[in-house]
Amino acid sequence: MSPIIYMKQVKKRYQTGAVAFEALKGINLIVNPGEFIAVVGPSGSGKSTLMNIMGCLDVPSSGIYKLEDELVNKMTHNQLADIRNQKIGFVFQAFNLLPYATAFENVEVPLLFAKVNGKKRRARVIELLARVGLADKAGNRPTEMSGGEMQRVAIARALANEPDIILADEPTGNLDSKSGSGIVSLFDELHSAGKTIVIITHDMNIAQHAQRLVRLKDGLMDTGTEDPQLATAS
Repeated sequence: MSPIIYMKQVKKRYQTGAVAFEALKGINLIVNPGEFIAVVGPSGSGKSTLMNIMGCLDVPSSGIYKLEDELVNKMTHNQLADIRNQKIGFVFQAFNLLPYATAFENVEVPLLFAKVNGKKRRARVIELLARVGLADKAGNRPTEMSGGEMQRVAIARALANEPDIILADEPTGNLDSKSGSGIVSLFDELHSAGKTIVIITHDMNIAQHAQRLVRLKDGLMDTGTEDPQLATAS
């Protein structure tokens, strides 16, 4: 079985004038289909940079990143956009919902970009809102929903085009403990249904739901969490 994510010595360097900063210093990581992984580490460890590269929001400065055996490093902006729309579902701490759109319209957005026809779009959105327990909230706007409900809408949106991977960046960071627990349970259900899930989190209670922990510190994976066959390969 080929890995869904393959990273070999992935580095990310940012340059501002004469000042350079290396956010990732050589990441070796394999994620297999159906895995549930939590990426943990202190602020500034490189977690969000890693997620941006995994999600094709950014590309490595050097190293190899393959997503389902496709080399991401040299992809065009249009190719990266297609991957983000079709293969990856994003869930963010701040929800990133359109504030004046209804729950239905927010979930519909990826389907519009994918040019799914109206009848299929409607059926898919209704199905997804029911899946996250919000069938009765389709007409509500974000200001009319709780934080937990907004995050459920965001998860439904992430699932719209049946992505291969769900990437979640601090998905419970803006939620109370009860709402957060409900969101984690939803991720557990998605994993049980076969989804590949990568969660970036500070919360070890959430990380404990994952099959594997990836610990980052100062742009590197802590000893013991690297994939040994990658760490030792030339």
